[in-house]
Amino acid sequence: MRTVTGRHGIVSAPHYLAAEAGCGVLRDGGSASEACVAVAATLAVVYPHMTGIGGDGFWLIVEADGRVHGIHGCGGAAAAADLSLYAGMATVPTRGPLAANTVAGTISAWEAALAGGTLPLDRLLRDAIDHAERGVAVTAGGAAIAAAKGAELRGQPGAYAAIFEPDGRPLVAGDVLCQPALAATLRTLAADGLDSFYRGDLARRIAADLAALGSPVSADDLAAHRATRPDPLSVAIRGATLWNSAPPTQGIASLLILALFDRLEIDSVDDLPFVHGLVEAIKQAFRWRDRHCGDPAHMSEDAQALLDDAAVLDAMAAAIDPARALPWPQPPQWGDTCWFGAADARGQVVSCIQSTYFEFGSGVVLPDTGITWQNRGSSFRLVAAGWNALKPGRKPFHTLNPALARFDDGRVMAYGTMGGEGQPQTQGAVFARYARGVDLQDAISAPRWLLGRTWGEETTSLKLEDGFAPDVYDGLAAAGHQVERVGAPTATMGHAGAVVRHADGRLDGATDPRSDGGVATW
Repeated sequence: MRTVTGRHGIVSAPHYLAAEAGCGVLRDGGSASEACVAVAATLAVVYPHMTGIGGDGFWLIVEADGRVHGIHGCGGAAAAADLSLYAGMATVPTRGPLAANTVAGTISAWEAALAGGTLPLDRLLRDAIDHAERGVAVTAGGAAIAAAKGAELRGQPGAYAAIFEPDGRPLVAGDVLCQPALAATLRTLAADGLDSFYRGDLARRIAADLAALGSPVSADDLAAHRATRPDPLSVAIRGATLWNSAPPTQGIASLLILALFDRLEIDSVDDLPFVHGLVEAIKQAFRWRDRHCGDPAHMSEDAQALLDDAAVLDAMAAAIDPARALPWPQPPQWGDTCWFGAADARGQVVSCIQSTYFEFGSGVVLPDTGITWQNRGSSFRLVAAGWNALKPGRKPFHTLNPALARFDDGRVMAYGTMGGEGQPQTQGAVFARYARGVDLQDAISAPRWLLGRTWGEETTSLKLEDGFAPDVYDGLAAAGHQVERVGAPTATMGHAGAVVRHADGRLDGATDPRSDGGVATW
């Protein structure tokens, strides 16, 4: 694969149909934000195992004048989602109605991002509606997940089996997935406005479905929800300024990794010092994240203050031993998502990520509207107080974190990935490679690693793809890393993507060969 270059607009997405939908909006005069709404809606239809309108979404936007701002479409726990609801349980279930315990914020983020837009909603949602009505071919990746997760999903209350197993079996690659109820919901949103998801007849129908299936999310919970606009986190490193989403996301971890790695002054790429340095920076960042990061209303530490404190960052970097690995593991943070991004000729660059958390979220699919509801609230802890403790209205810790960078030479880079615990790790690898002169597509395609557990596995090793020099694997093991080679590039390492706007207006884009993605430009 090669880096794709354009002049008028560019979109990168983990499904090629979504990239094409966004590019079509750019061709019709839409902005990068409007293109990303088209991408997001299309992904909800063609990539339902990874994302949907029943989940949450986070945006970072660079405007043509250089202003950087963020949008959090992050839903809080239902008013009825308190400890008494889970009496006798050790944890919140990961599937089923009690996992569907937070408001879905994605649509509110779309509405906020479209403020000042010019294209009508029916144009932005056109491709998504068409794919939902006419059907779309299931990809090999989507079929593999449907087969692996079918046993735990088909028995959930709702329409999962009727939509995703219409012939009594998981859909296989090439089968056509039709979602008429979701198409009708998207048509309603186009006609009545995005606010109708939370207030109005559509909201009433959503709430009725949720109640009938046993979810605690009510019409009042939907009506109380609003997207928020917290200032993004930022940190300066050599040659660039980086931005990421504020808590409750793990954006702080992504920025900490690169700020600490920058202090190690390693200018090589993909050799032993490079990989070891980034992995050890990851450990330091995750330790801070897991002690402090969550709903900002309940945090005792200020994430931006940490990034602004050079002395503390210096001390954290100094704790990294260039020859020895810090003992690990830490508890993993799960989640699958979709990152996508776009840039337009006017200078707007957008980095977006949205998710239903686990594949197919809670597994609860609303029969009337075809919406798959997220299980983000399954990450809450069933304790009275402390980190990520379940409380009505509280926002759960989020693995989602879209990234942006502005280089001193004027380039603006939007980048990100799916992959839960792997998101900050892959962001670190992709940015560090590109910042050191690696071609954008090569920075994504090159072999990657993942520290910690992956879905369905109990090992907490440092997993590495094939493709690094032999002395990298040997050197990491000698330094004390628990090295596990996982073979050829795999979706376990996430589905990354990136777009770059150069100072002269040239646009570059890249997507991950580990996904079904594409880059569309003109």
